[in-house]
Amino acid sequence: MTLLPVEVHCHGFAGVDFSEFSLLDLELLEQVCAREGVLSIPTLYLHHHRLGEFEKFMRRYDAMRRAGRIPHVVGVALEGPLLSSHGGTPADTVWAPTRAEWERLARLGDLGLCYMVLSPDAFSPASDFHGQTFDRHPGFEWIVPLLLGHGVRPALGHFTRTDPELSARLVTDIVDIAWDTEWNGKGARVVTDHLFNDMPLNIRHAFRTTRARATRDATLASYDLPGWTLDAMDEIAGPVPAAIMRAAAAGRIAACINFDGEHVDLAIASRAVGLMGLENSMMMTDRCDSARLGGQDLTQGEENGLWYQEGGIVAAGSQPLAQQMRNAMGHEIKGPRLWDLAAGTAHRAFGLTALEAGQLPDGMLAATREQWAALDIADAA
Repeated sequence: MTLLPVEVHCHGFAGVDFSEFSLLDLELLEQVCAREGVLSIPTLYLHHHRLGEFEKFMRRYDAMRRAGRIPHVVGVALEGPLLSSHGGTPADTVWAPTRAEWERLARLGDLGLCYMVLSPDAFSPASDFHGQTFDRHPGFEWIVPLLLGHGVRPALGHFTRTDPELSARLVTDIVDIAWDTEWNGKGARVVTDHLFNDMPLNIRHAFRTTRARATRDATLASYDLPGWTLDAMDEIAGPVPAAIMRAAAAGRIAACINFDGEHVDLAIASRAVGLMGLENSMMMTDRCDSARLGGQDLTQGEENGLWYQEGGIVAAGSQPLAQQMRNAMGHEIKGPRLWDLAAGTAHRAFGLTALEAGQLPDGMLAATREQWAALDIADAA
C-alpha cells in the first residue's frame, strides 16, 4: 500500500500565512495539498492575546475534519509559545502559559492539535523566561502529562546555548516524564523540532553563503561523517543533538530534520538519519510560500532560498516536500527508505497509519503514485 508523504512543520502554502489562522481558508489548503499529493500539519505561531481566536479556529478545523471536508490536513501544530530562545520565531509569540492557559491549550488536542514545540530549558537560568515565571506557571512534570492526556505531543526545540549539558539533561528528563505518563493516544509520545537548528552545536551544520560553501568540503572531511557514532556524538556534535539522536535511535522520540540543504547540510542530515534510523526520523520542510509569517515581513537574499526576518535571522524555508525528497535521493536515500523518511515515520508518529492507499477517502488516491511519478520520485513509493 502507498502512504501519502506528510509535510510536517510547514508554515504557509499558496501565499497563505498559517499563523493568520482566523483568515485561513482550510478548503483552499486542502486543494493545494491534494494537488501536491501530500498530507499536511500546518504549524502556527500564537500571540498571547489571540488564544481565544485560536480556540475558535480549532473548533472550525475539527468540525471540517469530522465532516470529511479536509482529509489532507491531518493535524495542527504550534511552534511555541514556551520557547527559551525564540530564534526566527516572532518575539511576541513567545510567552509562558499559566496553568489555566495550559489547560485550554491541552484541550485543543481533542480537536486536532497534535504537537507543540517547547524548550526543555525554558525554566533554566539562561532562558529568556528567567525571572518571569512564578507559581502560576507550572513545570514540565505537570505540563507534559497534561498535554499527553489530550494527545498533544511535546516537540523539543529552541534551546539556549549557555549550558549544553544542562539542556541535554532536560531533554532526557522530559522524555522520561513522557514515557512514565499514561498515553492513550496513537504514535510517538515525543517529537522534535528540526534537529541541529536552534540548539548548541560543536559543528557547523549549514553552509548558507558562497564564502561558507568554499570551505564546505574541507570542513565536512574534518568531521569524518562516516566515522560518526551515537556514543561519540556528545563530543562530535554536542550534548543536545546527542541526547535527541540517542533517544530517537532508541525509539523514544520521532525526530524531525530538514532536507532543504540550507537549514542543515544534506551530508550531515543524511548521516544523522542513518544513525537515528529512518524509522525514527521525519522529513520536515519549515516551508513558507510568501514573504510574511506570524505577522512579520520576511526577505530572501541571493545566496539561498531561506526566508529571513529583521537582523538576518533565519525564519523559514521555501522548498516544498517534493524538492526535499529529491535532495535526499541525491544522498542515496531512495526507495522504501525515502518513503519512510517522508511518509512512514510521520504516519506512525501521528497515528495516521489508517490513511493507507486502500483506505483513503474518495478522491485522495489521484495524487499518489501517478503524481509522484511525474516528479521523478516514483521509485520511492
